[in-house]
Amino acid sequence: MIRETTVAGQFYPSNPKELEQFIKSFVDSKSIRKISAKGMILPHAGYSYSGKVAITTVSKVVPKKRIIILGPNHTGLGENFSLFARGKWKSPFKEINIDEEITISLLKSNSYIKEDYLAHLHEHSIEVQLPILQYFFGDFTLVPIVCSIAAVEIYREIAEQIYKVVRDIIDDVLLVASSDMSHYEEDLVARRKDRSAMDSILNLDEKELVTKVNKENISMCGIAPVAILLAYCKYAKANKAEVVLYQTSGDSSGDYSAVVGYLGVIIH
Repeated sequence: MIRETTVAGQFYPSNPKELEQFIKSFVDSKSIRKISAKGMILPHAGYSYSGKVAITTVSKVVPKKRIIILGPNHTGLGENFSLFARGKWKSPFKEINIDEEITISLLKSNSYIKEDYLAHLHEHSIEVQLPILQYFFGDFTLVPIVCSIAAVEIYREIAEQIYKVVRDIIDDVLLVASSDMSHYEEDLVARRKDRSAMDSILNLDEKELVTKVNKENISMCGIAPVAILLAYCKYAKANKAEVVLYQTSGDSSGDYSAVVGYLGVIIH
């Protein structure tokens, strides 16, 4: 199965040369420290809003050859945890092969993750990560999973199953959680709420994060991907999370009355 691009030309340039130039414009040539990460959190809005955060974050990571991306389900379509298990994903740069060794193993080992293509049909949260990852990492294989809201115990079980599948190849694997932070809050309110969520992320505490999101009404769309990522990274023996960059849409639009928050985090 071939997954076509759905937001190329809208969220990011569809022309490869324009896309490359856009990414280059945010690259800090003086940044030479590279981190061998177990996981990352990246935003997924249009590049004009969240591109700087995503590009800056990915630029600091040692490239990996097998990437698992967890994205939230914005459309409500498909299974609760939907795995695009076979085929290729298109990108303006180059098609990306699905890592069928990992996807088939996941389907055999986990009762929550289901083979499903409907949830991926119009979902942008995974697609927008791919050109940036391709620019910095070159060729890699992909495991795309669209995630819906569930109990924290389910997030932990999914994280454990992912870890069990990849633990023998873990040095080649990077897990990416795709999430924007607060949505359409006044800038100061969004920053306060997002700071609270960031504290839990830096503590690698998925239960505390889920509790805060519910109690403090933090409208981060990727709570499921991020919670799974935090639990997975602890199985993978990660013990440190670093915020690379946080911004809001107001930083690019100049409108601070109703912003969306964008966070880039590396876990290692």
